[in-house]
Amino acid sequence: MKITAQIKNKKGFTLIELLVVIGILAILLAITLIAINPSRQFSQANNTKRRSDVLQILNAVHQYAADTSGNLPAGITSTTATNIADTGVDICSDIMPTYISALPQDPESNAGAPITSCATYNSGYQIRLDTSNRVIVSAPNADLGTTIEVTR
Repeated sequence: MKITAQIKNKKGFTLIELLVVIGILAILLAITLIAINPSRQFSQANNTKRRSDVLQILNAVHQYAADTSGNLPAGITSTTATNIADTGVDICSDIMPTYISALPQDPESNAGAPITSCATYNSGYQIRLDTSNRVIVSAPNADLGTTIEVTR
């Protein structure tokens, strides 16, 4: 009779049971973090924004060229990649706000906030012509060792 009374009065978990459950949860958490890999996700998101920005700039340049009988914005004359900045290739005043509402900016600089003033800026992107006079816009600061470059 005493044995059954002791079993009925026993409530709760043992220390070993709690440690086993905590260990299993820790292993599952580690596996989840490795699978998700937040830093890689952020890098991929930044690269996606860069691809979008490069396409926006290239589309604006080509819309400008279409409206000006094939003339490119001033400053895009070299086959050497030049930063799209007020000290590099100044295309800001030619394409803003008619062809693009705000010049995109690389996510690494100033949290990627768009450029709305042509006074002083650095988009973080580069532009050049290739040997066939096609316009190439690139994102030199791409993450994960990728090259983001669009030619048209």
